[in-house]
Amino acid sequence: MKFKHISVLLNETIDSLNINPDGIYVDCTLGGGGHSIEILKRLSPKGRLIGIDQDKDALKAASEKLKEFNNVTYVHNNFYNIDDILEELNLSEVDGITMDLGVSSYQLDEASRGFSYMSEAPLDMRMDRSKSFSAYDVVNSYSEQQLFKVIIEYGEDSFARNIARSIVKKRNDKPIETTKELVEIIDRAIPNKFKKNGHPAKKTFQAIRIEVNKELDVLDKAINDSVNRLKKGGRLSIITFHSLEDRIVKNKFRQLQNPCTCPPDFPICVCGKKPIIKIITRKPIEPSEKEKQENSRSKSAKLRVCEKI
Repeated sequence: MKFKHISVLLNETIDSLNINPDGIYVDCTLGGGGHSIEILKRLSPKGRLIGIDQDKDALKAASEKLKEFNNVTYVHNNFYNIDDILEELNLSEVDGITMDLGVSSYQLDEASRGFSYMSEAPLDMRMDRSKSFSAYDVVNSYSEQQLFKVIIEYGEDSFARNIARSIVKKRNDKPIETTKELVEIIDRAIPNKFKKNGHPAKKTFQAIRIEVNKELDVLDKAINDSVNRLKKGGRLSIITFHSLEDRIVKNKFRQLQNPCTCPPDFPICVCGKKPIIKIITRKPIEPSEKEKQENSRSKSAKLRVCEKI
Protein backbone atom coordinates (compact mmCIF):
# COMPACT_ATOMS: atom_id res chain seq x y z
CA MET A 1 0.00 0.00 0.00
CA LYS A 2 1.27 3.48 -0.87
CA PHE A 3 2.27 5.63 2.11
CA LYS A 4 -0.36 8.36 2.30
CA HIS A 5 -0.66 11.06 4.91
CA ILE A 6 -2.41 14.42 4.80
CA SER A 7 -0.35 16.86 6.84
CA VAL A 8 -2.45 18.65 9.44
CA LEU A 9 -2.06 22.39 10.12
CA LEU A 10 0.57 22.45 7.37
CA ASN A 11 0.84 26.17 6.64
CA GLU A 12 0.36 27.15 10.26
CA THR A 13 3.20 24.84 11.36
CA ILE A 14 5.64 26.00 8.68
CA ASP A 15 4.85 29.67 9.32
CA SER A 16 5.31 29.15 13.07
CA LEU A 17 8.93 28.05 12.60
CA ASN A 18 10.05 31.46 11.25
CA ILE A 19 12.35 29.64 8.84
CA ASN A 20 15.86 30.94 8.26
CA PRO A 21 16.82 29.85 4.69
CA ASP A 22 20.33 28.87 5.82
CA GLY A 23 19.18 27.22 9.05
CA ILE A 24 19.05 23.66 10.34
CA TYR A 25 15.64 22.16 11.08
CA VAL A 26 14.49 18.88 12.60
CA ASP A 27 11.27 17.10 11.69
CA CYS A 28 10.92 14.68 14.59
CA THR A 29 8.03 12.78 12.98
CA LEU A 30 8.91 12.70 9.29
CA GLY A 31 5.89 10.58 8.27
CA GLY A 32 5.12 11.01 4.58
CA GLY A 33 7.30 14.14 4.41
CA GLY A 34 4.44 16.65 4.13
CA HIS A 35 5.81 19.16 6.62
CA SER A 36 9.40 18.47 5.59
CA ILE A 37 8.92 19.25 1.91
CA GLU A 38 7.48 22.67 2.79
CA ILE A 39 10.43 23.35 5.11
CA LEU A 40 12.86 22.32 2.36
CA LYS A 41 11.18 24.61 -0.18
CA ARG A 42 12.05 27.51 2.10
CA LEU A 43 15.66 26.45 2.69
CA SER A 44 18.62 27.47 0.58
CA PRO A 45 21.21 24.83 -0.43
CA LYS A 46 23.10 25.87 2.72
CA GLY A 47 20.13 24.93 4.89
CA ARG A 48 19.62 21.41 6.23
CA LEU A 49 16.79 19.18 7.36
CA ILE A 50 17.07 16.25 9.76
CA GLY A 51 14.13 13.85 9.30
CA ILE A 52 13.49 11.41 12.14
CA ASP A 53 10.97 8.56 12.19
CA GLN A 54 10.72 5.24 13.98
CA ASP A 55 8.68 3.75 11.12
CA LYS A 56 10.88 2.45 8.30
CA ASP A 57 7.93 2.59 5.89
CA ALA A 58 7.65 6.31 6.57
CA LEU A 59 11.36 6.90 6.00
CA LYS A 60 11.24 5.03 2.71
CA ALA A 61 8.20 6.98 1.51
CA ALA A 62 9.61 10.32 2.63
CA SER A 63 12.99 9.73 0.96
CA GLU A 64 11.14 9.10 -2.31
CA LYS A 65 9.02 12.23 -1.89
CA LEU A 66 12.04 14.37 -1.01
CA LYS A 67 14.48 12.85 -3.51
CA GLU A 68 14.99 16.15 -5.35
CA PHE A 69 16.58 17.64 -2.22
CA ASN A 70 20.20 16.92 -1.33
CA ASN A 71 20.18 18.60 2.08
CA VAL A 72 18.19 15.96 4.00
CA THR A 73 19.52 13.52 6.60
CA TYR A 74 17.24 10.56 7.36
CA VAL A 75 17.34 8.97 10.82
CA HIS A 76 15.54 5.78 11.87
CA ASN A 77 14.98 6.42 15.55
CA ASN A 78 12.51 7.74 18.13
CA PHE A 79 12.56 11.50 18.72
CA TYR A 80 12.90 10.62 22.42
CA ASN A 81 16.59 10.27 21.50
CA ILE A 82 16.88 13.68 19.79
CA ASP A 83 19.78 14.67 22.01
CA ASP A 84 21.82 11.60 21.03
CA ILE A 85 20.79 11.94 17.37
CA LEU A 86 22.03 15.52 17.12
CA GLU A 87 25.16 14.65 19.06
CA GLU A 88 26.00 11.90 16.56
CA LEU A 89 25.45 14.38 13.71
CA ASN A 90 27.80 16.86 15.42
CA LEU A 91 25.03 19.44 15.70
CA SER A 92 25.14 21.41 18.93
CA GLU A 93 22.25 23.72 17.99
CA VAL A 94 19.43 23.89 15.45
CA ASP A 95 17.12 26.67 14.26
CA GLY A 96 13.79 24.89 14.62
CA ILE A 97 12.11 21.62 15.54
CA THR A 98 8.67 20.29 14.72
CA MET A 99 6.72 17.30 16.06
CA ASP A 100 3.45 15.92 14.66
CA LEU A 101 2.28 13.48 17.32
CA GLY A 102 -0.54 11.92 15.33
CA VAL A 103 -0.70 8.45 13.85
CA SER A 104 -0.23 8.72 10.09
CA SER A 105 -3.10 8.06 7.70
CA TYR A 106 -1.00 5.23 6.27
CA GLN A 107 -0.65 3.54 9.65
CA LEU A 108 -4.40 3.77 10.21
CA ASP A 109 -5.38 2.71 6.69
CA GLU A 110 -2.86 -0.11 6.31
CA ALA A 111 -4.89 -2.88 7.99
CA SER A 112 -1.90 -5.12 8.69
CA ARG A 113 -0.45 -2.54 11.10
CA GLY A 114 -3.32 -3.20 13.53
CA PHE A 115 -3.93 0.45 14.49
CA SER A 116 -7.49 0.61 13.22
CA TYR A 117 -10.64 -0.68 14.89
CA MET A 118 -12.37 -0.52 11.50
CA SER A 119 -10.64 -3.48 9.84
CA GLU A 120 -9.44 -6.92 10.87
CA ALA A 121 -5.72 -7.38 11.45
CA PRO A 122 -3.30 -8.96 13.90
CA LEU A 123 -3.02 -7.01 17.16
CA ASP A 124 0.12 -5.00 16.47
CA MET A 125 0.10 -1.16 16.73
CA ARG A 126 3.91 -0.87 16.70
CA MET A 127 5.12 2.36 15.11
CA ASP A 128 8.59 0.86 15.08
CA ARG A 129 8.25 -2.68 13.79
CA SER A 130 11.81 -3.53 14.75
CA LYS A 131 10.55 -3.64 18.34
CA SER A 132 9.03 -6.90 19.58
CA PHE A 133 6.50 -5.53 22.10
CA SER A 134 3.05 -5.11 20.52
CA ALA A 135 -0.65 -4.68 21.27
CA TYR A 136 -0.89 -8.47 21.45
CA ASP A 137 1.39 -8.41 24.51
CA VAL A 138 -0.62 -5.70 26.25
CA VAL A 139 -3.96 -7.42 25.64
CA ASN A 140 -2.80 -10.94 26.50
CA SER A 141 -0.22 -10.47 29.26
CA TYR A 142 -1.27 -7.44 31.32
CA SER A 143 -3.22 -8.14 34.50
CA GLU A 144 -6.79 -6.89 34.80
CA GLN A 145 -5.58 -4.03 37.00
CA GLN A 146 -2.83 -3.09 34.53
CA LEU A 147 -5.32 -3.10 31.64
CA PHE A 148 -7.73 -0.96 33.62
CA LYS A 149 -4.94 1.53 34.41
CA VAL A 150 -3.91 1.79 30.74
CA ILE A 151 -7.48 2.22 29.46
CA ILE A 152 -8.59 4.71 32.12
CA GLU A 153 -5.40 6.83 31.97
CA TYR A 154 -4.68 6.79 28.24
CA GLY A 155 -8.18 6.27 26.89
CA GLU A 156 -10.16 8.09 29.57
CA ASP A 157 -12.91 5.55 29.05
CA SER A 158 -15.46 5.43 31.86
CA PHE A 159 -16.07 1.74 31.07
CA ALA A 160 -12.39 0.83 31.53
CA ARG A 161 -13.15 -1.55 34.40
CA ASN A 162 -15.74 -3.48 32.36
CA ILE A 163 -13.47 -3.62 29.32
CA ALA A 164 -10.44 -4.84 31.28
CA ARG A 165 -12.52 -7.52 33.01
CA SER A 166 -14.03 -8.66 29.70
CA ILE A 167 -10.61 -8.92 28.04
CA VAL A 168 -9.22 -11.07 30.83
CA LYS A 169 -12.31 -13.31 30.87
CA LYS A 170 -12.18 -13.84 27.11
CA ARG A 171 -8.47 -14.58 26.92
CA ASN A 172 -8.89 -17.32 29.53
CA ASP A 173 -10.49 -19.34 26.71
CA LYS A 174 -7.83 -18.49 24.13
CA PRO A 175 -5.44 -15.63 23.31
CA ILE A 176 -6.98 -12.53 21.71
CA GLU A 177 -5.19 -12.25 18.37
CA THR A 178 -6.99 -9.78 16.09
CA THR A 179 -8.39 -6.27 16.14
CA LYS A 180 -11.82 -7.65 15.29
CA GLU A 181 -11.82 -9.94 18.34
CA LEU A 182 -10.83 -7.03 20.57
CA VAL A 183 -13.50 -4.74 19.08
CA GLU A 184 -16.18 -7.36 19.75
CA ILE A 185 -15.08 -7.69 23.39
CA ILE A 186 -15.12 -3.91 23.89
CA ASP A 187 -18.47 -3.58 22.15
CA ARG A 188 -20.07 -6.11 24.50
CA ALA A 189 -18.55 -4.43 27.56
CA ILE A 190 -20.25 -1.08 26.87
CA PRO A 191 -24.03 -0.66 27.29
CA ASN A 192 -25.81 0.25 24.04
CA LYS A 193 -27.14 3.56 25.34
CA PHE A 194 -23.55 4.83 25.70
CA LYS A 195 -22.49 4.04 22.12
CA LYS A 196 -23.82 7.20 20.51
CA ASN A 197 -20.63 9.26 20.54
CA GLY A 198 -18.17 7.64 18.15
CA HIS A 199 -16.95 4.07 17.82
CA PRO A 200 -17.00 2.18 21.15
CA ALA A 201 -13.46 0.87 20.64
CA LYS A 202 -11.85 4.22 19.82
CA LYS A 203 -10.69 5.09 23.34
CA THR A 204 -9.37 1.63 24.17
CA PHE A 205 -7.45 1.39 20.89
CA GLN A 206 -5.93 4.82 21.58
CA ALA A 207 -4.93 3.70 25.07
CA ILE A 208 -3.28 0.47 23.90
CA ARG A 209 -1.46 2.29 21.09
CA ILE A 210 -0.07 4.84 23.55
CA GLU A 211 1.06 2.04 25.87
CA VAL A 212 2.71 0.02 23.09
CA ASN A 213 4.67 3.00 21.76
CA LYS A 214 5.23 4.73 25.14
CA GLU A 215 4.00 7.91 23.46
CA LEU A 216 3.45 10.00 26.58
CA ASP A 217 6.58 8.73 28.34
CA VAL A 218 8.82 10.13 25.60
CA LEU A 219 7.18 13.54 25.33
CA ASP A 220 8.38 15.33 28.47
CA LYS A 221 12.04 14.42 27.91
CA ALA A 222 11.84 15.13 24.18
CA ILE A 223 10.53 18.66 24.80
CA ASN A 224 13.30 19.35 27.33
CA ASP A 225 16.03 18.05 25.05
CA SER A 226 14.59 19.83 22.01
CA VAL A 227 14.49 23.20 23.77
CA ASN A 228 18.06 22.69 25.00
CA ARG A 229 19.19 22.14 21.40
CA LEU A 230 17.51 25.24 19.99
CA LYS A 231 19.49 28.35 19.15
CA LYS A 232 18.37 31.62 20.74
CA GLY A 233 15.27 32.61 18.76
CA GLY A 234 14.77 29.04 17.52
CA ARG A 235 11.29 27.60 17.69
CA LEU A 236 9.66 24.33 18.71
CA SER A 237 6.25 23.61 17.12
CA ILE A 238 4.20 20.64 18.34
CA ILE A 239 0.92 19.27 16.96
CA THR A 240 -1.11 17.13 19.36
CA PHE A 241 -4.25 15.10 18.71
CA HIS A 242 -5.72 14.34 22.11
CA SER A 243 -6.05 16.03 25.47
CA LEU A 244 -3.40 13.91 27.20
CA GLU A 245 -0.65 15.01 24.80
CA ASP A 246 -1.86 18.60 24.70
CA ARG A 247 -1.87 18.82 28.49
CA ILE A 248 1.75 17.62 28.68
CA VAL A 249 2.89 20.13 26.03
CA LYS A 250 0.94 23.01 27.59
CA ASN A 251 2.24 22.33 31.11
CA LYS A 252 5.81 21.76 29.94
CA PHE A 253 5.84 25.03 28.00
CA ARG A 254 4.47 26.87 31.06
CA GLN A 255 7.13 25.30 33.28
CA LEU A 256 9.92 26.30 30.87
CA GLN A 257 8.56 29.83 30.56
CA ASN A 258 8.22 30.23 34.32
CA PRO A 259 10.61 27.80 36.06
CA CYS A 260 10.73 29.78 39.32
CA THR A 261 10.14 27.49 42.32
CA CYS A 262 9.88 30.23 44.96
CA PRO A 263 6.73 30.31 47.11
CA PRO A 264 4.11 32.74 45.71
CA ASP A 265 4.35 35.02 48.76
CA PHE A 266 8.09 35.69 48.26
CA PRO A 267 8.56 39.36 47.24
CA ILE A 268 11.45 38.50 44.88
CA CYS A 269 12.79 35.36 43.20
CA VAL A 270 15.63 33.73 45.16
CA CYS A 271 15.77 30.35 43.38
CA GLY A 272 17.61 31.92 40.43
CA LYS A 273 15.77 29.93 37.77
CA LYS A 274 15.27 32.04 34.66
CA PRO A 275 12.77 31.59 31.80
CA ILE A 276 14.14 29.37 29.01
CA ILE A 277 11.40 29.98 26.44
CA LYS A 278 8.57 32.32 25.67
CA ILE A 279 5.24 30.83 24.58
CA ILE A 280 4.22 32.09 21.13
CA THR A 281 0.73 30.58 21.12
CA ARG A 282 -1.23 31.86 24.12
CA LYS A 283 -4.01 29.59 22.91
CA PRO A 284 -3.32 26.61 20.66
CA ILE A 285 -3.83 27.04 16.93
CA GLU A 286 -6.60 24.79 15.62
CA PRO A 287 -7.48 23.78 12.04
CA SER A 288 -9.85 25.95 10.06
CA GLU A 289 -13.41 24.74 9.51
CA LYS A 290 -12.43 24.11 5.90
CA GLU A 291 -9.55 21.83 6.91
CA LYS A 292 -11.73 19.98 9.42
CA GLN A 293 -14.30 19.30 6.70
CA GLU A 294 -11.69 18.19 4.17
CA ASN A 295 -9.73 16.04 6.63
CA SER A 296 -11.78 14.62 9.49
CA ARG A 297 -8.61 13.41 11.23
CA SER A 298 -7.60 17.03 11.79
CA LYS A 299 -10.58 17.83 14.02
CA SER A 300 -8.82 17.32 17.34
CA ALA A 301 -5.45 18.79 16.29
CA LYS A 302 -3.82 21.61 18.26
CA LEU A 303 -0.57 23.42 17.51
CA ARG A 304 1.50 24.95 20.30
CA VAL A 305 4.68 26.92 19.65
CA CYS A 306 7.48 28.22 21.86
CA GLU A 307 10.67 30.20 21.21
CA LYS A 308 14.07 29.86 22.91
CA ILE A 309 15.19 33.03 24.70
